[in-house]
Amino acid sequence: MELITNKKIFKFWLPLAATWLMMSLEGPFLAAIIARLIDPKYNLAAYGVAFSFALIIEAPVIMMMSAATALVKDYGSFKKLRNFNFIISGLITGIMLILLIPSIFDFIAYNLIGLEKQVEELTYKAFFVLLPWPGAIGYRRFYQGIMIRNNLTRRVAYGTVIRLTTMSLTSLSLYHFTELPGAVVGASSLSIAVLSEAIASRFMAHKIVAQIKIENIDSEEIGYSNIFNFYYPLALTSLIGLGVHPMVTFFIGQSQMALESLAVFPVINSLVFIFRSLGLSYQEVVIALVGDKGEHFNQLISFAKKLGLFLGLGLIIIAVTPISYLWFNSVSGLSNELSNFSKLPTIIISIMPALTVLISIQRAILVSFKNTSPITYATIIEVSIIILTLFVSIKMFDLTGIVASVIGFILGRICAVTYLMFPFNKIKMKLLKN
Repeated sequence: MELITNKKIFKFWLPLAATWLMMSLEGPFLAAIIARLIDPKYNLAAYGVAFSFALIIEAPVIMMMSAATALVKDYGSFKKLRNFNFIISGLITGIMLILLIPSIFDFIAYNLIGLEKQVEELTYKAFFVLLPWPGAIGYRRFYQGIMIRNNLTRRVAYGTVIRLTTMSLTSLSLYHFTELPGAVVGASSLSIAVLSEAIASRFMAHKIVAQIKIENIDSEEIGYSNIFNFYYPLALTSLIGLGVHPMVTFFIGQSQMALESLAVFPVINSLVFIFRSLGLSYQEVVIALVGDKGEHFNQLISFAKKLGLFLGLGLIIIAVTPISYLWFNSVSGLSNELSNFSKLPTIIISIMPALTVLISIQRAILVSFKNTSPITYATIIEVSIIILTLFVSIKMFDLTGIVASVIGFILGRICAVTYLMFPFNKIKMKLLKN
């Protein structure tokens, strides 16, 4: 059996890590732009709410990268998964259009979440601008998965460079040359950027797709029912997992210091996501490299332990030192009041990157060996714990919304990884016997 070295894992992972890291910079960059425009509290809050809505809408296509990495082996599987992707993307865009009907949106934003009128109006405008978001995400993740499967991870990173460049140019242009509200500036920049990345991904995958078509091998091993059975637990996982963000927004809106909590929520999330993203990027690495019989399982686990330790310590150091104020004040543009308000929740959530590495490798092994259902159950457990913690913390202990939310995220993730240990260990024991 050929061993895979840490160096080879690192070289394969690095472009994907760079991709996720670059994407994680979008949030802080746009938050910094919004914080420097008129009415930063209202616009930061509105942008955070609109982005949360967009995340849950795009949830069904989030796992398309993992699916393409695992399933696209020939022209037959390429066509079927591509068509499957088009159907899902069309459906979720239609749902987004329905939510944009003013009476429906007003009911959700005003009656259910309890947003202030000014925040609600800004959220609607930002959400409307994000209309192209879910379809573009599904399209580019499909082709990125194909590139990852064919060891072209650098091209995935190139696409993200295009996305970031477009986002930066768009946001700076709108900042300097228009009088658009900050929430609309942020949403416009995201939509234009992800459309650019989707187009670029298709072009960069052109030769691979052409080669697949030339080979013209039509797989009999996979049909639409197989794709559906494989994918729906992953889509449900994303839907439930990302669906928690609007729920968290709802509870924050009912808490004390609600506006301040909504304003710092996207800023703290952006900082944590920088570290979490490096762990999330490891999922596709494991799927691509573990081998059909799990030949490289032990080496991938060893690398993951080092990665989790590095990321966990990195965020903890930032959270407990004055570096956090440098981030919140100088980089994100928050006031001293909001920067101080962000300190405690950042310390509480600083363990999340290490937990992200753990759950990424658990999910990757389950996806690689076609056992996706436990991933959904784990996510249901995680979301349930988050909601329960929010309810108890806010309704019974009257904690601020942001502190209650980060406590919920940590407890939920701990319960999820604990549950996944059981199916993960079953696969691990089988691999070790082989």
